[in-house]
Formats: sequence, C-alpha cells, structure tokens
Amino acid sequence: MTRYAAIDCGTNSIRLLITEVTPEGFKEITRENTIVRLGKGVDATGQLDPEAIERTRVALENYVELMETHGVEAVRMVATSATRDASNRDEFFSMTRQLLSKIRPGYQAEVISGEEEALLSFRGAIVDLPEDQGPFCVIDLGGGSTEFIVGTYDGEILGSHSTQMGCVRLTERIMRSDPPTETEVEIARDYVAERIQEVKAIVPISKAKTFVGCAGTFTTISAWVQGLESYDRDAIHLSALNFDALRVVTDEIISESSSQRASNPVVDPGRADVIGGGSVVVQAAIDLASKEAGVDYIIISEKDILDGLILGLVEADSLKK
Repeated sequence: MTRYAAIDCGTNSIRLLITEVTPEGFKEITRENTIVRLGKGVDATGQLDPEAIERTRVALENYVELMETHGVEAVRMVATSATRDASNRDEFFSMTRQLLSKIRPGYQAEVISGEEEALLSFRGAIVDLPEDQGPFCVIDLGGGSTEFIVGTYDGEILGSHSTQMGCVRLTERIMRSDPPTETEVEIARDYVAERIQEVKAIVPISKAKTFVGCAGTFTTISAWVQGLESYDRDAIHLSALNFDALRVVTDEIISESSSQRASNPVVDPGRADVIGGGSVVVQAAIDLASKEAGVDYIIISEKDILDGLILGLVEADSLKK
C-alpha cells in the first residue's frame, strides 16, 4: 500500500490531501486547508508579500510534518494564479524546495498553466459522479482565477479556459469597501461579464449536461444555502443547489459586511472578506449555465484539483512498474 500527497497552493489558501492506495481502491487519510492569502496585493504590486510567504511557509512546514508522520512516498505540489503573476516567485519556490526535499529530494512546487489547472480540477471534481450525467462543465472558482472546463466522463476535453477573475482578485481590485458599495458591485459585475464573454467564445458550454462547482467559495455557499450549523464536507459533497436559491443567498452575501458573513458558522474567518467577490462570479457562472445549457441547478463537489493530482501520481507510478 502506497501513500501519496497532493498540495495545491492558490491565491487564498494552501491545501493538502494524503491518500492511501489499497487493493480496494483509494482511502483518504487526511485533507487539510489553511488560508494564507499568498496572493494578497499581487494584483497591485506584482510581488508576493514577504509576510504572505512566511504564512505559507509555516503551513507547508506543518504539511511536511504530516506527510512524514503518515509515511508519504510521493508528493506533487502545484502553485497557481498568485505565483504565476509574481515577479519575486523565486523566493517562494526556494522555500518550497527546502521543505519538500524532506519527502522528495530536490523537488519544489511547480507552476502550472491555467489549462493544466482546469484539467486537474475536472478530473478530481467528477470522480464521484455517474457517467451518464456527462458531459460535465466544471467551474473551479479560486482566489485569482476561475477555470471553466467541459468534458466527458472518460476524459475527453471539449474545451476549457482560465479567466482572470477570482474572489481575492475582485475584492482587492474592485470591491474594496466593507460592505461593498452598489457602484463597486456594478463595476465588479461588468468586469466579470467581460470574462464570461471570453468563456462563451472558447468553451462549448451548451454541450454540458451537468454543471459542477468546486473550491471554497462554492462549498461554503452550499453550506450556507443548506443552513448547516457547521461546515460538513459530507453534507456539501454532491449537494445540488437550485439557481433561484443560489441567487437569493449570493445577493445576501454580497450585501453583507465581513463581520456579518463571519458570524455564520460555516464561513472560515479567512474567507469572510472575499466571499462577496466570489459570489459575483457564482452569479455570472450560473446565469451562463442557464442561458447556454438550459439547466437550473449545479452540483457542488468537495473533490477538486487535489484529487486530480493524486490520480496523476498513481498513474505515473503504474507506468514505472
């Protein structure tokens, strides 16, 4: 039995998944999430903030200790939007090499393209869905970017696009007031509408039968819609959210202040200030799905790029044998 680890370092959070492969299949050992806001200020300065790098270092050090404790034999770490945009990214990658070398000598985090990020997210997000629900459109809403990818259950990708819109990017660039002003929300909607036009031109949204939302904004909103008293992964995973209910809740989130959002027990304090920006993206995404594909609900998946990374590690191992 082999244990694998995947780490995803995005604009807002760094996450870890450790999985054991047994003769019966995949067994999840642990799944961790730490909000470090690595991308804080990158949109304005073009650089990673030293304090953000330090927060990420502390979290990654804890993850390495967990990997050592659980006997992880193979690891892959990807870094997405924030590091793609930063001029001082070498400092960040040097730090990851120092820590990850304890598990995989000489290894450091990898920058991946938006297209590869979308593919990995797609593979992970649909892993627990029935084949006959495809083709699928997976929407991976991150801190700095949002990926749209349409494909079939067997892995044929019909189209994908990575857009420069995410919960942190919109908050820092446009929705700066707390709560955001009506003008800020209007400007944010206009900005997102432009990105959605890019998606319509590139991705065959109309071919999708089932829409799947993944990552923290979608999963938190699912918990909010369901009225959960605490964040419950089992209740959130594969939940189906009606668009009308989603519009009501996201309107509420957008209008509230960070402190009001944080008072909801399902909202991580580190997400409270940016989930309003994420909600603007959610509204545009479901409007796109409704108009182009005629659907009225979206499935929320707790599985995502981390699960896609694990699948890739397992496949690479099997080719060596």
